[in-house]
Amino acid sequence: MSLSSSTIATLRRRLAAREISPRDIITDLAGTIETRNGTLGAYLTWDVDKALAEAEKADLSLPLGGIPIGIKDNINVTGQPCTCGSRMLSENYTAPYDAGAITRLRNAGAIPFGRLNMDEFAMGSSTENSALGVTRNPHDLDRIPGGSSGGSAAAVAGNLAVATLGSDTGGSIRQPAALCGCVGIKPTYGRISRFGLVAFASSLDQIGPITRTVEDAALLLNHLCGKDPRDSTSLDVPAPDFTSALGRDIKGLRIGLPKEYFISGIHAGVSASVQAAIKKLEGLGAIPVEISLPHTDVGVSTYYIIAPAEASANLARFDGVRYGHRSAGAGDLMEHYMMSREEGFGPEVKRRILLGTYVLSSGYYDAYYLKAQRARTLIRQDFEKAFEQVDVIVSPTSPTPAHRLGELKDNPLAAYLEDIFTIPVNLAGLPGISIPCGTAEEGGRQLPVGLQIIGKPLDEANILRVADAFEKA
Repeated sequence: MSLSSSTIATLRRRLAAREISPRDIITDLAGTIETRNGTLGAYLTWDVDKALAEAEKADLSLPLGGIPIGIKDNINVTGQPCTCGSRMLSENYTAPYDAGAITRLRNAGAIPFGRLNMDEFAMGSSTENSALGVTRNPHDLDRIPGGSSGGSAAAVAGNLAVATLGSDTGGSIRQPAALCGCVGIKPTYGRISRFGLVAFASSLDQIGPITRTVEDAALLLNHLCGKDPRDSTSLDVPAPDFTSALGRDIKGLRIGLPKEYFISGIHAGVSASVQAAIKKLEGLGAIPVEISLPHTDVGVSTYYIIAPAEASANLARFDGVRYGHRSAGAGDLMEHYMMSREEGFGPEVKRRILLGTYVLSSGYYDAYYLKAQRARTLIRQDFEKAFEQVDVIVSPTSPTPAHRLGELKDNPLAAYLEDIFTIPVNLAGLPGISIPCGTAEEGGRQLPVGLQIIGKPLDEANILRVADAFEKA
């Protein structure tokens, strides 16, 4: 097995035994990226010399000492670009500081390596909305890797990264992990600092890892979680050792099956793989329980009011005055604002800014935004009632396998519905993980299918326990 296709756990054992060095890992990764990234388009930039310099100083006594981690290009790393996949930031912005999650990774000995492609400002589910190029699915180069963390998932699946960080606002870690055959976890809202994550929708965004195994996800979570005084939404709750949840059986665990998530319209291959996974969990001693999440049908519409509303406020700061794209042809200040934003933002970002501004405007706030917040409360209450009956909830991560590049380009509503099973988890602030559970045939190819496991607030340990048991089985 090449170093670039190894797990964190394997690399740590080999580093401890002095069989390899951090420099060896960086060199192997760099070679793979040089060979394959031109085809996959997972990375936007990478600095081998800087990573090698950090590798030479790596402290192998630290828990992640010498391990390179790829970073989604909306998470700030000192001295590196942070484009958010947008022309708005691609011309002249260099991050002046480390995000909270990056500080924690560095404190554990990890090396941030490379900037990974994404849908512009994390708005999309295919990574086709990036202004800086398309990312392709390693399992079929004619298909999307999912999004918005498509570069992060494609890099892991294509052996261009050992592990990566992504961000998840409505499924943007779990959905690409599912479509690329990786493990992706969105922790409870507030578990990981959002300081230094370029904001899309502040009440929904969460950073999380994409990895090859559940063990690697647990290892990274151990060093990402914790209170950050620079983020008022980060929780002052001690994080357990998530790896202690691994290797335990799941006998007697109640697995919730929401009837609203097992409906007609799901791809037949996805349905078959997920049903087989449920049977496997049942065979391991879990007890399936049918539950209801009755407000699932309003999840997507609720999200597409709240998220654009928050985006319209968050993206107002990109005006070309202090940083970001600045139009050369403006005659006065108003024209400067209008032309800079017109030229700097892509179509999907403009669509969501317009939608968000509309639902917050006078005369429409109560009809849309306030009503969406009430619906969000009902969605959260659905989960609270369900968790009175069960320990975790399982579902498909995505209703379909990866679609072809350009297939939904002119149909944004169909693209939005791709996140129907992941969006409610963000609205309720819950932890969720996607793990590979089989394949579905589409166009003569076998494509990955993801199983989503949803937990109670701050119960990442239990979903990792279930995911690990399934993975090992």
